[in-house]
Amino acid sequence: MTTSTEAVNTPPSMTTEAATTDSPADVSKLANVKEVLAYLAEKFPLCFSVKGEAKPLKIGIFQDLAVQLEQDNLVSKTQLRQALRVYTSSWRYLEAIQVGVARVNLQGEAGEQIDQQQADHALNTLTDSKQKAAELRKARIAEQKAKAKPAAEKPVFKKKPNKTANSSSNSTTLSSKAVAKPITPAVVAPVLQAVATEQLKAGSSVLVKLGQSPMTATVLEVSKDDVTVQLASGMVVKTRRESLFQA
Repeated sequence: MTTSTEAVNTPPSMTTEAATTDSPADVSKLANVKEVLAYLAEKFPLCFSVKGEAKPLKIGIFQDLAVQLEQDNLVSKTQLRQALRVYTSSWRYLEAIQVGVARVNLQGEAGEQIDQQQADHALNTLTDSKQKAAELRKARIAEQKAKAKPAAEKPVFKKKPNKTANSSSNSTTLSSKAVAKPITPAVVAPVLQAVATEQLKAGSSVLVKLGQSPMTATVLEVSKDDVTVQLASGMVVKTRRESLFQA
């Protein structure tokens, strides 16, 4: 089945070449996916954009980019592949995959049109992504409510009656006891299991702990102890292996 993410698919030979030509010591490279996408939008404005409506990309556009930027020291092939994956999985790009809309090349020239199968796949992907984001927001709200403890009520004390007070006043004083403070049940944190090394690979679903609660994410890239993941909302985060757990 042809999908909207086929724009980033590359043959095994291309993947091997990227692994051998990228140099981690090259400090002139762009720092992150956001910078790479901004650079692509600047170099190819008729093809890429950083805001507004997106255009469906030509299938195999990674190869075209690799040729066009072969002598460019700012961006590596690995960065290009990661940036394209993030770009084509964003909500605004998936919304652009509609039947009859033409895919474009780097120069913005129209090519193959989106068919029904491609449009359906993009819609299903978009629906799943939005549902996961909604569930994540709901979980955060529930967690915040659980953390918000009710303000403790101050006990009410009555002034001690003097010896001349009558029996009616004494009975009123005795009935006005302090209100007992409600007991708030402790919130039990879920038990998280670390992700095995053999399971930690691109495309794997994991839980990433950012702050107090774990979030569902998809692994994009694994580099030694650093792992780049994409949250359900589309945000890309670079974290450490020890912050990832089994989904």
